[in-house]
Amino acid sequence: MLRWLSGALIVLILAAGCRRSPPASVAATVNDRAITYDELERFYRIQFPSPPEQASEEQIWYQKLELLRILIDNEIMLQRAEKLGLLAVDADVDAKVNELRAGLTQEEFEKQLRDRHLTLDELRRQLRRDLSIQKLLNREITSHISISDKEVADFYEANKASFNRPEPQYRLAQILVTPYPDPNVRNLKNDKAQNELEARKKIEMIAARLKAGEDFAMLAQYYSEDPNSAANGGEVGYIPESAFEKADAELRKILFSLKPGEISPIIRTPEGYRIIRLIAREPAGQRDLNDPRVQQEIRETLLNRKDQLLRAAYYEVARNEARVVNYLARRITETKGKMK
Repeated sequence: MLRWLSGALIVLILAAGCRRSPPASVAATVNDRAITYDELERFYRIQFPSPPEQASEEQIWYQKLELLRILIDNEIMLQRAEKLGLLAVDADVDAKVNELRAGLTQEEFEKQLRDRHLTLDELRRQLRRDLSIQKLLNREITSHISISDKEVADFYEANKASFNRPEPQYRLAQILVTPYPDPNVRNLKNDKAQNELEARKKIEMIAARLKAGEDFAMLAQYYSEDPNSAANGGEVGYIPESAFEKADAELRKILFSLKPGEISPIIRTPEGYRIIRLIAREPAGQRDLNDPRVQQEIRETLLNRKDQLLRAAYYEVARNEARVVNYLARRITETKGKMK
């Protein structure tokens, strides 16, 4: 009996020692599946390809700690997707890669990978994870959300004033090309005019492709130098008519003459060259609940609210049910932040 107790005690001591001293390469574990420091470092380089030169050691480790939380959440969700048979298959990944490569030469695509510090295999792994998690969330959450007609009507009555346009509104999209360097430009081709001559040639190329029938939103994503709208296909949303009172006279004249769906010629403005597409013009006055666009706007708002709430709750439940050990957080705590 004594020998049995001694043996059991030794096992417990050894197990406790293992918990205190994880492999040096492991930053965290999720249900005993490791997330390594190499994975964290790669993720850090992707998110911060050019970290601030004056960043302190504390700032860098804080950023890594935040990114590790994201990796932990991703691993929790990926394991759930795996358990439910929802992992993305090769065909899903291939389709997404082809979507990302659309309109790019092989050289341009490879340059994008280099700029993001990714290999093609790493990109495919990242896409497989993201698509799997999206499948999981769509099945477990989004597919179960329904918005009733009563909810739409109640929202409209509670927010009726917001559907009253005090003046005409213009829903616009734009492609902007500027003649000066800007490191904040992020379009799909990472394409940036560096001077007046390059800007003029670039906008004329875009205008020619639009006349040939190419899609405005696609060209905006590829080439627009407006960091706030390029990713959205150039769309800038609804703008009240009064906002154009101080705008360039030529811009106002062209804008007010456009019909919904029409595209402007090249317009020179103080910021650079623009091509504008008028998506819709909303007259002043109260928008009625029977307007299909009003109903769609309300349904999207309510759906997004419920989706965000349920996803947040789903993540919390999943974290509670997972066995997570954050060894990086433990190291930072034990060393009082002195990681070297």
